[in-house]
Amino acid sequence: MFNRRTFLAGLAVTAVPLPRAEFPVHSCQAWDARPPGEGIEIVSRLPERILVHHSTSPNLEDYSIARAYEHARWIQDLHMDQNGWPDSGQHFSNSRGGFVVEGRHGSLTALHHGDRTVVGAHCPGQNDCAIGIENEGLYVDVLPPQAQWDSLVAFCAHLCFRYGIPTSEIYGHRDFLVTQCPGDALYAQLPRLRSEVTAQFR
Repeated sequence: MFNRRTFLAGLAVTAVPLPRAEFPVHSCQAWDARPPGEGIEIVSRLPERILVHHSTSPNLEDYSIARAYEHARWIQDLHMDQNGWPDSGQHFSNSRGGFVVEGRHGSLTALHHGDRTVVGAHCPGQNDCAIGIENEGLYVDVLPPQAQWDSLVAFCAHLCFRYGIPTSEIYGHRDFLVTQCPGDALYAQLPRLRSEVTAQFR
């Protein structure tokens, strides 16, 4: 079984540079999230993998932090008002401008502690053991902008470091559910994503 302490100890022995100990994630408070409803659950165990999603929102050329916040509010409204969930389903969102924001309340605090998981609502059967990253945009036949790709690589590396997730455990939504998500174009890049995340530890 993969063990975070063993993973980090091995990196130390081989003098491997680590990803940044901190990564700039904008909190729910920063983007003026609605208060969550009842039912947000936290489990005292580490997540086992990362699931990559796309939000199917328009591929806008507004790469500002204001747009990242607007997108986060749009997702939360959709998930709460249409899906009937107590909060955003994903743990984090990654904007086309490369800004990572907290999705479900408590996800950022859990990440800082590195010893717990907020139960999400992004993939049945994976919500209590996988971190969901919602990437702004629709990636069926186009790739994410470079800034978004770079932040996805860096943030996945940060998650792997904080939680001790093997870089081989980065998947697409469709690996666990019959769905188009995260789009054919982005899904085809997952081997590259794993490779580039692994390179962050070299």
